[in-house]
Amino acid sequence: MGFFSKLFKRKKDDEQESLKVAEVEIDELLEKSQESEEEKEEIQSSVEAENDTPKIEEENIEEKKEDVNIEQTDGDIDNKIDEQVEEPKKEVEKVEIEEVKEEKKGFFASLKDKLFKSREGLFGTLKSFILGRSVIDDEMYEELEDILVQSDIGMDMTLKIVKELEKEVKRRGVKDPKEVYPVLREVMEGFLIKEDNEIHIEDGKLNVILVVGVNGVGKTTTIGKLASKYVKEGKKVILGAGDTFRAAAIEQLEEWANRSGAEIVKSTQGSDPGAVVFDTLAAAQSRGADIAIIDTAGRLHNKNNLMKELEKIHHIIKKKLGDQKYESILVIDGTTGQNALNQAKVFNEVTELTGFIITKLDGTAKGGIVFSISEELKKPIKFIGVGEKIEDLRKFEAKEYIQAIFD
Repeated sequence: MGFFSKLFKRKKDDEQESLKVAEVEIDELLEKSQESEEEKEEIQSSVEAENDTPKIEEENIEEKKEDVNIEQTDGDIDNKIDEQVEEPKKEVEKVEIEEVKEEKKGFFASLKDKLFKSREGLFGTLKSFILGRSVIDDEMYEELEDILVQSDIGMDMTLKIVKELEKEVKRRGVKDPKEVYPVLREVMEGFLIKEDNEIHIEDGKLNVILVVGVNGVGKTTTIGKLASKYVKEGKKVILGAGDTFRAAAIEQLEEWANRSGAEIVKSTQGSDPGAVVFDTLAAAQSRGADIAIIDTAGRLHNKNNLMKELEKIHHIIKKKLGDQKYESILVIDGTTGQNALNQAKVFNEVTELTGFIITKLDGTAKGGIVFSISEELKKPIKFIGVGEKIEDLRKFEAKEYIQAIFD
């Protein structure tokens, strides 16, 4: 074979070898960059066409290299791969952020959501009834009375509400039944006590909160939630296990003390409740506590004994505090309706109550007890319980409550 033939054959072999290498490199780059099938086929067909040519100029090969950016795409491909890896990360981060937002939403769930049963029950019935009327007449007011009585508002409170509603409707010249509903909302809000509806805590003093209530109303849990609230606010809290008639009450309160970060003073079952109250106050004063929350038993089967027990406890507290005011709070179960109202009346007779905490309002479709307690006993509602979580013990705000159940 002549010199030029060998030369051209070697050159052709080199060109074909270069094309094969280029083809391999192109395929590898295409796999890394995950180009579309259409682009891959286009590049491969171009290379195959070049392989079929007997002789290819080096300039053409260089052009093809430039077309697919063989020498310059490594960095770009790496960047593309990084971007493709980053995208799932961003998606994960987005999901995590959404989960946090959802958790916050659950944590700060609106009162409206918590009072769903009452809003859809009693107040949903009221709304549909009034908006369904075509005329304002005596029959409307009579049927309204029936609905209110069935909602645990009670007969006396119901008559007051309907009488005031009728008066306001006439005074405002309301003719359309649809306009009666917002008037009813204002009337019912007017029966809720809005003053002095918080537990007063003074800095630099020992604040005492005496909590009473019968078994099963959520008294111990309420005390635990209060303790947790105040500890989170930076207060030093001591709990007094004055309900010595039940071993379970002492154990539950001790558990809440551990959970909330409060201290506890306790004795054995059957010991003198007055002695526990005395020891609790002594410990609170010596340890520089800000708040002492005292649990007491509430046994209604013997009214005289209950009165004597509470009088003794009040005497001990007054002796320790002097003229300083303290809170005496009754906890009642919002799902028990008129029974809760009767309990409140008895306790209000035998002790100096400063207010109420109504629990389990998220579990009732009635909710009328709020109005009965506030109006008939003329004492403010301090807190309401609308769930199991610590943050579900909420300071009672009349406007917020009305908005949650009427809207």
